[in-house]
Amino acid sequence: MTTILLPPSETKRAGGSDDAPLNLDGLALPVLAPQREAVVASVVALSSDPVLAAKVLKLSPRQLGEIGVNAAIAAAPTMPAIDRYTGVLFDGLDAATLDGSARRWLGERVLIQTALLGPVGALDPIPSYRLAAGASVPGLGPLKRVWADAVGEAFGALPGLVVDLRSEAYAALGPVPDGVASAYVRVVAEGPDGSVRALNHFNKKSKGLLVRRLAQRRPAIGSIAELVAWAETEGITMRPADRAGEVELVALA
Repeated sequence: MTTILLPPSETKRAGGSDDAPLNLDGLALPVLAPQREAVVASVVALSSDPVLAAKVLKLSPRQLGEIGVNAAIAAAPTMPAIDRYTGVLFDGLDAATLDGSARRWLGERVLIQTALLGPVGALDPIPSYRLAAGASVPGLGPLKRVWADAVGEAFGALPGLVVDLRSEAYAALGPVPDGVASAYVRVVAEGPDGSVRALNHFNKKSKGLLVRRLAQRRPAIGSIAELVAWAETEGITMRPADRAGEVELVALA
């Protein structure tokens, strides 16, 4: 079995279902409930002090409405996490246009690493919120201190290969333990002369397109070698990187 780890996005769709408020006990990896309760409670409490909240969340004057969004987390409408997030990666994935089988695969295999709730399942219903990986929340401190050990321990039980598509900031909130088979994916561009350079912002689209293809094909992958071999059959260039446990993905159009 393959597990895909995705980062979230700062941008999110508003709205959702009013009939299903956030249920911490119903999220993937329920062992993380204590950390989830602590972070949600602290973020909601922070919203009672708009000046401090704006500073902690690094909000511009035009973004101050996000404080009210955080204040309403517990009772706000929810939607599947894979549909909540927008932005380049999630536009490439375009989960709303996938068929039922592909979406079920996402629900079974994809975890999205959030700052608010830790890793959540792709189909877990979550509210809109504003919180970044690097935030230090009053009463909790840096989020890495809250999440890293607990998430790493939870990841220790993941079967098969973990394909890590998170940014380094979100990977720090939940390191994959050394004993778990994993592939950290870096997106690169190849020049006409064969030179390779890493991509930053534009790597997100390639990651979204890769996960979309995986959801559509649903291959059986249990190792880096099998991931690379499957990619070749799809016309996707992936290869082991110089650092152990890392894989290069040549940018997808």
